[in-house]
Amino acid sequence: TGRFIDQREDAIFLGPPGTGKSHLAQSIGRAAINQGDKVTYREAHVLLEELAEAAPADGVNGDVPTPDKAELANAVTWDIDVETFNDHSRVQWYLKFFQGRGRERLNIWLNRMPRYEPMIRERLQREGLPGDLVYLALIESGFSNTATSRAKAVGMWQFMKATGKHYGLRVDSWVDERRDPYKATDAAARHLRDLNNRFGSFYLAAAAYNAGSGRVSRGLRRLPGDDDGEGLASDATFFRLYDTKLLRRETKDYVPKLIAAAVIAKEPSRYGFTVTPAEPIPYDSIVVPTMTGLDVIARLADTTLAAVREMNPQYLRLTTPPGRASVVRIPAGRGPTTVAAYAELPANRRVTFVEHVVARGETMGGIARRYRVSQSMLAAANPKVKPSRLRVGQMLIVPTGGGISTSMARRMAAPTAPAGTSTSGYHRVRRGETLSGIADEYGVSQRDLRRWNALGKAGHIQAGQRLRVAPPGRSGATAAAAARTHTVRRGETLTGLAKRYGVSVDALREANGMSPEATLRAGAALKIPG
Repeated sequence: TGRFIDQREDAIFLGPPGTGKSHLAQSIGRAAINQGDKVTYREAHVLLEELAEAAPADGVNGDVPTPDKAELANAVTWDIDVETFNDHSRVQWYLKFFQGRGRERLNIWLNRMPRYEPMIRERLQREGLPGDLVYLALIESGFSNTATSRAKAVGMWQFMKATGKHYGLRVDSWVDERRDPYKATDAAARHLRDLNNRFGSFYLAAAAYNAGSGRVSRGLRRLPGDDDGEGLASDATFFRLYDTKLLRRETKDYVPKLIAAAVIAKEPSRYGFTVTPAEPIPYDSIVVPTMTGLDVIARLADTTLAAVREMNPQYLRLTTPPGRASVVRIPAGRGPTTVAAYAELPANRRVTFVEHVVARGETMGGIARRYRVSQSMLAAANPKVKPSRLRVGQMLIVPTGGGISTSMARRMAAPTAPAGTSTSGYHRVRRGETLSGIADEYGVSQRDLRRWNALGKAGHIQAGQRLRVAPPGRSGATAAAAARTHTVRRGETLTGLAKRYGVSVDALREANGMSPEATLRAGAALKIPG
């Protein structure tokens, strides 16, 4: 009579094979859909398994949506075979896991994805690969460029060092291109292409990406029912391997985890995830001819060091490597002005550094340890100096970009006006800057800044405000050069002040008549040698 349709009741169709149960279920389902109801189909044995697993182990909540083949086929489009294997028990386990204990982590990953998804899909498709393999990066790293595994795989695509180098990625103490989302994606696409050509299956290629092609090949050769490992080029073969002990548990779980993550990522709102729409971050690329500090580039581009670092995670030392040209990404629209400003930058201002005068008995290794930089980094910054022939009084450049805070790096730079302002005695306030920081940068007092800019006692400033940083008639550069004294604050040390002003500790002691045993006193006026 169709009463159970009107009352929206569940129905179970029983009978021997070939009696038309599926056709009858589909017809009744269409009738229910026509009156505005939703219909879910389940095979009886699958339904029984789901009921048996209604409270799965490990605290995973079983009361969550689990789509069937019909829903998947009608809801979204796929270019990997999700519909065939969605009912696999381990895929269902991960679907529940991601909606339970793994929800918070997956939600973070899904909100990172829009920044990179268009770029990754386009690159995969150029290699003849399905764009849905983008979800490999989702389960590998959650689209984190700085992710590092226990096995020391690095970056969004979790390349091991040897594999990354094989596909042309530079990995050394200066640069790790496994952390570069664009170069690493290019390498990953070529790697997956090679694996797919070898195994003839996207899921076997994914398993080999995780475990290594040798392990998967050995598993295929030992697979029961196939003596030579040939004729197994299909996604179903992976699930045959799954039912054996020929793969490690991590690799067995890799493809089910990929499928479950893909199902949720295609329709996050259906599974209760909120993904904020985001566009890929636009950028300009500039080429710097040799070693240049990222803080210097940030100043020239009128942006923050944090922004430049986020766009260039491959640079490990807060500076580009010495002896070669490097590409640096900066916020879109800043390229032409940054290139012009860089062209006017003196070569000795390209890196934030400390000048060290060699004393008797000092070695290159000892100096490197003193400033917490590597000996190779120190040698690279001083190409004309022979480490075995240091001379007393010789000047060394110590690049400190990798070992100091952002604010300290900015203060160590020469006291000149930042990019975007002239040296005529004015400074354009950036977000996050304070009056005390600006005073320190230009070597003037806060009291003078308040007086020259009529700021009042509170000294409130805001981003975009134009401040006078020198008395009328004097440029900012002249004022900074003239004011070379520092009032010592509680907790400051000679070593810290030497790094800040780019001089040696010995030079500070000599300029202030301090003995080797003398210590700093809060409130004391310290002369900074020119």
